[in-house]
Order: sequence, then structure tokens, then C-alpha cells
Amino acid sequence: MPLPAKAFQRWLHGIAPQASTADICRISGVKRTTLAQQLVRGKVSESTVVSISRAFNINPVAALATFDNYSELAGSPALPTAAELVSQIATMDLLKAVISRSAAAGSETDRTPPAPPLTPAPHATSVKNWVDAIDDGELRHRVSSSTGIAPQNYSAQLTANRLTPELALATSRAADVGLTGGLVATGMITESEAGWPPGARQAALDAMSDGELAALAGERLQALGKTLKRQEQDHEQTKTIWENLG
Repeated sequence: MPLPAKAFQRWLHGIAPQASTADICRISGVKRTTLAQQLVRGKVSESTVVSISRAFNINPVAALATFDNYSELAGSPALPTAAELVSQIATMDLLKAVISRSAAAGSETDRTPPAPPLTPAPHATSVKNWVDAIDDGELRHRVSSSTGIAPQNYSAQLTANRLTPELALATSRAADVGLTGGLVATGMITESEAGWPPGARQAALDAMSDGELAALAGERLQALGKTLKRQEQDHEQTKTIWENLG
């Protein structure tokens, strides 16, 4: 839910009382036209607050928590579950881990090769993977009931690998997990800004058994295969339409 412009201006005056709008935009990288349009509409996006807070060395989570819509973010953030951490590991990184472990198992030396560095979150399917990781089977229904969003619209956002900050928080609340997980999955904030311990994703990956890792990698590959097949079919349909038009 966008933030009220008046509340935003009060917050902005509090962190940079002497800075002009031009200064704020230059430092933060927010376009002047974008900010001006948001102020005229009376609604400022969360991403604008995040960009400006980073420019002034303020934790974005703490900045968002000063607004009524996000006051729940105040205080020490709850740590993510192991399932949430693993959900933020890209499919290619899971496959690399499978190969690395297989190579180590077949090696004649006892030396374990260093783990390949993980791709920073978010990744191509981070939002849907995060929701799947915390879903007890009824999560989508609870989110729909609490927010009023139609289930098909919610699913469409997940398929597109996006989720509004408001829905991300509502999903965390409905799943009874830390409130920052969805904001990391959507790319709104980083792992460190969310208070995740350094190396937490790697530690969660290392804690998985070979069987668990192989099973998860297989599930991800199957989902990727379905997505690619659907894209190929869409491409063929589009190609056929253009050929008929031509």
C-alpha cells in the first residue's frame, strides 16, 4: 500500500531538513518526475522510501516502520526459517551444489572443495518459492480472506515473480513467520537489511542432506521445465498469429 504523501514529507524533513527535492533525487537516484508525480497523487511508493533511506544510510526496514502501514516492522526482526532461506537460493545454485557434492563424493581425497558462492537474492522464482516454502496448504486462502485479493490474482502475481509489499507482509502474517522474508523475496530489501545473519542461506543449504538437496533440485527443474514449455507454446501461438496476419 503506497504511503501517504504528507507522512512521507514529514519523514523526509526529519532525516534531511535542509535538503531540497533536487538534492534528494540526486543523492538517492529517484527521478524528480517520479517523485513529483507521486507527491501530486498523494501516494509515495515504498521503493522510493527504500531508495532514499539507503542514500542517507538508514536501514530501509526501520524507515518503513515509521509509517503506520508498516509499523509492525519496528523492533528486532524475526529470523527466517530454514525453508525460507533455502527458497531464496537460485535453482542453478542448487544444481551446482548437487554437482559439487557428487564430485566430492567421488573424489579420492578427504578435502571438501569450497562451496560455490550463491547468487544474491532475489532470483527468477524467489517469490513463488518463498510462498511455497511457508505454505501449509491453506496459506493462499488465508491471504485472500484477509486482504480481499482474488485467489487467481494472487496466483498471477506469484507466477510473475512479484508481490506488492502489502501482500508480502500479509502473507508473512498469515504464515506466522518473520515479516521481512517476503520483502527479501521480492527484492524490496536485501538480506542484511532484513537482519538475516551473514551466510545464512549457505548454512541452510549445507544443512540439507544429499537426498533433500537432490529432491528439491528435481522439483525446481520440473517447475522450470513446465515454465519453458509454456513459453515455447506461447511463442509458437504468437508466431502463428503473425503468419496468419501476414
